[in-house]
Amino acid sequence: MRGKKAPKRDITPDPKFQRADIAKLINYVMSDGKKTTAQRVVYDAFEYISKKTKLDPLEVYDNAIRNVSPSLEVKGKRIGGANYQVPIVVTGERKTTLAYRWILEAARGKKGAAMFKRLGDELIAASNSDGAAMKKREDVQRMAESNKAFAHFA
Repeated sequence: MRGKKAPKRDITPDPKFQRADIAKLINYVMSDGKKTTAQRVVYDAFEYISKKTKLDPLEVYDNAIRNVSPSLEVKGKRIGGANYQVPIVVTGERKTTLAYRWILEAARGKKGAAMFKRLGDELIAASNSDGAAMKKREDVQRMAESNKAFAHFA
C-alpha cells in the first residue's frame, strides 16, 4: 500500500431530517453527481412509506437498516495454494455500507415502478424482515456459518 491513508471526511446531514445516515443513503442513491434527484428519490420514498404503512418513515428506515446489517461475512484467504472462505465479524461502518448496498441493489433489480416506490417497498420489506436484501443477508450469514471450520485462519 503506497502513500498515506485517505482521511475520513465528515458528511453533512441531509437538509430535511438533519441526519448524516440519511445523507449517506442519498449519496449512495446518487448517480452522475445528481444529488437533488437522489434527494427527491429518497424523500419521495419516505413519503411513500408513511402513506403505505401509516408509520413513521424514519422508524421503518432504522428498522430496515438494523435488520439488513450483517454480523458475519466471508473473506477469501489464500493459504498454501488453496483458497479458503474465512468468516469474519463485520464491524461498525461496514455493516451499514453493506446494508445500503444490498437494499439499493434489490431496489434497482426490480423493474416497472418508479425508483422511489421500489426503494420504499424494499425498505418496508426489510423492516418486516423479508425481501431481496434480507435474502442476501441470510445468504451471507449462512455462508459464514457453513465455513466456521476455517475461522482459525482469520
